[in-house]
Amino acid sequence: MKPANTKTVLKRLGKVFAKQTAFSGRKMNAFQCLVGTVLSARTRDENTEKASAALFAFYPTAEKLARAPLKRIEKLIHNTGFYHVKARHVKQLAQMLLRDYGGKVPDIMEELLKLPGVGRKVAGCVLVYAFRTPAIPVDVHVFRVGKRLGWHEEKTPEKAETALMKLIPKGNWIDVNNLLVLHGQNTCLPRNPKCGECVLNDICPSAFRNNI
Repeated sequence: MKPANTKTVLKRLGKVFAKQTAFSGRKMNAFQCLVGTVLSARTRDENTEKASAALFAFYPTAEKLARAPLKRIEKLIHNTGFYHVKARHVKQLAQMLLRDYGGKVPDIMEELLKLPGVGRKVAGCVLVYAFRTPAIPVDVHVFRVGKRLGWHEEKTPEKAETALMKLIPKGNWIDVNNLLVLHGQNTCLPRNPKCGECVLNDICPSAFRNNI
């Protein structure tokens, strides 16, 4: 079956999730958006939000986080996966921001990728949610939903990102992550997707085929 039309998908999901955001970092400044997204790797959304809130209650800026004791950071974010590594990364990136960027978060993909713990998904989220710059961050939801919609057949997030950027007009990139994440969290679930309730079930090539 042919892929679902990107314009139709985004328009319908935009109506379903009007004014909703899947990313708590959207309410934060660029620094907190960056750190919060680093903490989110391989971690449930609710645990990321708790860890971010705990960390920023004590260290809300790059200046404060750069000086924070590593053990203290680990304790505050212990409910995230790989918290030892993440604690080191967020402390190091805070120090690097102060040393190389005047304490400011860069708004260019190539510069963001130089920061410790920052890959393309993290960098893309910062661009989209902190700076409203077009990008398509590919997390587990975007990867899964995009594949079910027939938008890519890739095996890695990096290749999926490339495929999605080729398929979707750049003017729509800014909404892709938010809408597909919300759809993936609420309807297009990893197991037992709610195809009967889905507003895309008449155009999705995977509808009612279960767990594709």
